[in-house]
Amino acid sequence: MTRILLLSGSTRETSLHTAALRTAARFAPAGITATLFEGLRTLPAFVPGDQDPPDVTDLRRRAAAADALLFSTPEYAGSLPGSLKNLLDWLIEGGDLNGKPTAWLSVSPPAQDDGARTALETVLGHGNSRLLRAACIRVPLGPEAVGADGLIADARLHMALLDMLQALARILTIPPPQAAPTWQAQSSLYPMVLRRRDSGA
Repeated sequence: MTRILLLSGSTRETSLHTAALRTAARFAPAGITATLFEGLRTLPAFVPGDQDPPDVTDLRRRAAAADALLFSTPEYAGSLPGSLKNLLDWLIEGGDLNGKPTAWLSVSPPAQDDGARTALETVLGHGNSRLLRAACIRVPLGPEAVGADGLIADARLHMALLDMLQALARILTIPPPQAAPTWQAQSSLYPMVLRRRDSGA
C-alpha cells in the first residue's frame, strides 16, 4: 500500500487547491491511500529550537508515515502562502523532508503560480527532499469547478489524478540514485598517468 500525504497551501475552506487534493483523496486508485492534511490553520508559528507543540508532533507523525508528500498551493504576493512556508519550516527543522519523495499538483493557469511553484521547489530543496518531477502535473481549473460537496467533478482532473498517483506509486518502487563513492569523485580530479615500460631488461 502506497501512502501519500496531501498538503494544501490554502487555509480557505472553499479553496480550489484544497478541493483538488480532497478529490485526489476521494478517488485514489486501489493500492494507494491519499490523506489530506487539515491542520494548516492550527499550526503555531515556527520558533527555532522550541519544543514541538502537539499539532506539530501530529504533522511530523503524518509526514513520517507517508511514502510521499503531494503539494498544491496558490500564489500569494509572488510566492508561497505564509502558512505553508510555516509548515515547511517545521518539517525542515526536524529533518522530516530529508530524502522524502515529493511532488506538486498545479490547478492554476500557466504563469499564474510560477512564483509559488519556484519557491516551493527551492524550499523542498533546502529540506533535501526528493522532488519527483515526473509525477508533477498541471491541470488548469477555475473556482467554479468546486462543487457544493467540496470536490471537483471535472473528468480531466480525475484522469490526471489517476495518472499522477499511479506514477507516484511506480516511481516510489525505484530506488533513488546512489551518490558516487568518495574515491571516485577524488580520482576524477587527477589525470591518470600511465607508466612507460622499460626498454631494457
